[in-house]
Amino acid sequence: MGGYGSGRQSTKRTTSSFLRLDIQTLKRDGMLTPGRTSRVYWLRRGSEIASIKVRAEGSRVVIAYRSEIRNGEWQEKEYPVQIERTDCNLGGQRVWFWCPDCGRRVAVLYGREVFTCRHCRNLAYASQRETDNDRAIRRADNIREKLGWGIGIANPEGGKPKGMHWKTYWHLRDRYNALVYKTMAGTLAFLHRKR
Repeated sequence: MGGYGSGRQSTKRTTSSFLRLDIQTLKRDGMLTPGRTSRVYWLRRGSEIASIKVRAEGSRVVIAYRSEIRNGEWQEKEYPVQIERTDCNLGGQRVWFWCPDCGRRVAVLYGREVFTCRHCRNLAYASQRETDNDRAIRRADNIREKLGWGIGIANPEGGKPKGMHWKTYWHLRDRYNALVYKTMAGTLAFLHRKR
């Protein structure tokens, strides 16, 4: 059983350290309507850290922004990114970006200077680096959130949320207790190895 530090060690950077441009979000917000120019911005702790303009032109979007190349020196960037629409089995359409670098069809582009797919940037998802303990804690916190309890396995448990079936509550609680047991066992194993 894995404990702290037993997860996959990798030199890859994670997707969470880059700006994320999701085409499904653009579609949902109506930003892919031909002729429309929209502004996409990213926040960190409530303040804007970056923004770009997205201009929709039928089968492509044009991304325009400024990026800092050296201290105080800025460079204007503007380039097109092709998009494709595919039919879904039950009706409707799904929209995709074509990566400007490799031509791969993707839903999300990651960027700083140029927006490309995660494969071109050699990025891993943060969950790919989780240890067994990290994964168990995250899953236990997800269950606590569903039950309306405070996040963190050290916090006291609450009761059954109003409107939830008892069968569902007991099922979630059993899963939660198994995850807490797994976390505690992993932590004890880690502490015994450190002696």
